[in-house]
Amino acid sequence: MSKVYSLKTVQRIPISLDTAWNFFSRPENLKEITPSNLGFNIISKHHGEHMYQGQVIEYKVSPLLGIPLYWMTEITHVEDMKFFVDEQRFGPYSLWHHQHHFKAIDGGVEMTDIVHYKLPLWILGDIANTVMVRSQLRQIFAYRFSAVEKLFGIWPGVQNREVTFG
Repeated sequence: MSKVYSLKTVQRIPISLDTAWNFFSRPENLKEITPSNLGFNIISKHHGEHMYQGQVIEYKVSPLLGIPLYWMTEITHVEDMKFFVDEQRFGPYSLWHHQHHFKAIDGGVEMTDIVHYKLPLWILGDIANTVMVRSQLRQIFAYRFSAVEKLFGIWPGVQNREVTFG
């Protein structure tokens, strides 16, 4: 049986909680912080403007060799201005559970992403994680850090980023 892996990132952003929530809770903004080489496109027609519990969002994404894959997520939990959770309903993972947390701090917002994921194909999935998937997720979140800094500015002073894999 393949393992469940986790990833946690923390980024401090010099904007208000309201600005952060308004941007990150809008599905169409996800493309702005996703690397273009993934060919990410929202294809659902009735996904709504802001995240809400029960919302289903459909995507096309090309994470490997430019081959487009269908991915469907459901927003399963939302607490306005605090967090939302998306879970894969159909797509490349056996499990995808992604928590997005937002907390007002002095000078801005601390945004925390926690992802739990599992790959199909038992031991082959574990090998794929070691060889490719983990590295690709690291690159995607590194891109997001940079894209968010370009959109909203760089956090002054101490370290702005934390990334932990488990």
